[in-house]
Amino acid sequence: MSAQVIDGKLIAAKVRERVAEGVAALKATHGYTPGLATVLVGEDPASATYVRSKQKMCESLGIRSSGHHLPADASQADVQALVTGLNANPEINGILVQLPLPKHIDEEAILNSIDLTKDVDGFHPVNIGRLAMKGRDPLFIPCTPAGCMVLLEEAGVTMRGAEAVIVGRSNIVGLPMAMLLQKADATVTICHSRTRDLREHLQRADIVVAAIGRAEMITGDMLKPGTAVIDVGINRVDDPAAKNGYRLVGDVHYESAAEVAGAITPVPGGVGPMTIAMLMQNTLRAAEMALTGK
Repeated sequence: MSAQVIDGKLIAAKVRERVAEGVAALKATHGYTPGLATVLVGEDPASATYVRSKQKMCESLGIRSSGHHLPADASQADVQALVTGLNANPEINGILVQLPLPKHIDEEAILNSIDLTKDVDGFHPVNIGRLAMKGRDPLFIPCTPAGCMVLLEEAGVTMRGAEAVIVGRSNIVGLPMAMLLQKADATVTICHSRTRDLREHLQRADIVVAAIGRAEMITGDMLKPGTAVIDVGINRVDDPAAKNGYRLVGDVHYESAAEVAGAITPVPGGVGPMTIAMLMQNTLRAAEMALTGK
């Protein structure tokens, strides 16, 4: 079997195209430009790269980007004051606080303080709580899990009644992903580093979402034939033949898994492009809510 490759770049481009059309419509109809504020605390290179990519994407879609950079020794009060000011700014529809924050900052308190209607990352406890509850809908869904759901839908994967296994239980991906699949009527199992027999769980799975942060941990022989595999992992492995001395791989060993799976996302080019695309979609939705109240 040779798996269908789920092309995240192509699907993300469709999402971005719809967002660009929506932004243009807001400008034409209301003279209004959506605005996204990014908050970066400290000098973490990866975080700085992520923030720049989000700002660049905003510009390409016609969204106003407002970047705010605080030093690594900024106090809790400094970060809180910045978020409070952005909450009150009518030109800002979405607030993204880049994680992780320095250890001396209470991350939960900062996320709690973001206005619920501007929580385009979807991490506010009220949004997560609504996601967890039957019959409730959050204003915003965390971007990476939301993007994974779009990838499954675009690939034609049946979720209703499916056995789904999530490998990883982070607040950012694993747990909200499990909630989304459950809402889609899948039967969900969450596996993690303490799971005793991961292979046993995986071999029952119709859908596997790998988000545990271990390079190529899941191999093709662990999967049931025909499984849909969404690989969220991004890991650097040494490769002297590569230009930078390393290459990026997922949590799934792609070559062996592709021989067994029915559909699979590559790394890079799978989930990654979807995360920023869904952030842009959430920002557009926040702007529409600000204008219409719904």
